[in-house]
Amino acid sequence: MAEGAELIRCALDAAVPIEALYVSPDGADDGAVGEVCRRAEAAGVRVFPLAAGVLERVADTVTPQPVLAVLPMLEEPAAGTEPWSAREGALIVVLVDVRDPGNAGTVLRAADASGSTLVVYAGDSVDPYNPKTVRSSAGSIFHVPLAVRPDPQALATELATAGFRTLATVVRDGQDYAGIDWSTPSAVFLGNESSGLDPVLADTLSAPLGIPMAGRAESLNVGVACAVVCFEAFRQRRGGGAAPRSIADGATAGPGD
Repeated sequence: MAEGAELIRCALDAAVPIEALYVSPDGADDGAVGEVCRRAEAAGVRVFPLAAGVLERVADTVTPQPVLAVLPMLEEPAAGTEPWSAREGALIVVLVDVRDPGNAGTVLRAADASGSTLVVYAGDSVDPYNPKTVRSSAGSIFHVPLAVRPDPQALATELATAGFRTLATVVRDGQDYAGIDWSTPSAVFLGNESSGLDPVLADTLSAPLGIPMAGRAESLNVGVACAVVCFEAFRQRRGGGAAPRSIADGATAGPGD
């Protein structure tokens, strides 16, 4: 379910099939709503006007947008296809037991904006189609490939076999994210908001990864940590090399909160 004209516009721009649009009376005089309705109708999408109060009863938000779309789940890229390919500079983001839908949507947005290859929801992570995840992605759910895998350990083995370096984000004693050569195909595993990655899983990955911090914060939000790492990889793809540096005994910032 995608709520709001801007999110629906992103779906239309990405040629994602839409099953139906539902419009409240408040959308009648809204130019943006009118535009997505016209585009949807031109593409053969059914558009249903609703009576006052109906959308409020079915939408996820307290004060919903005046237009809502229902879409099919997106087709996951098959194993062996391009998003899973260990080409130079490839970066896969893996969420393990990340349960906050806002964080999960922010990760999609950061991965999309930084040109990352794929986002995988692993273990007991939130459903990527949770309405809040879809909203938080700001349309990026339609741009970056995503997959769902129940077993993060099996996924780690699969990625390593395919030629990916597997990195475990940690709060302390990880390799400096800015000192890593991101031209090497990599998969970054981000753990649960409160407990981080399962130590058993983390110990089987190629290396621990940390983000040095100057202040007194204990850790970074999962979405923020993901964005920092993804944009360092993007910076290097744009022509900036790795900047090796040692990490002092102080904290580094794995995901948290």
